[in-house]
Amino acid sequence: MSPKELLYIEDALGHTQFLMAQCRAAAGQLTDPVLKQQAQRLIGDNQKLFDAFYKLV
Repeated sequence: MSPKELLYIEDALGHTQFLMAQCRAAAGQLTDPVLKQQAQRLIGDNQKLFDAFYKLV
């Protein structure tokens, strides 16, 4: 894997971590159960994406 490809994966990992943090913050503040569930689903989806990118390293 080239250094440029590794930088891309590192960037993608950082983005997915940021999105998970944002969704956790939103889920903690939301009172509507449907929206809260959606935010939690997004956390799970981003975790799967993070894991997939991490396996590339």
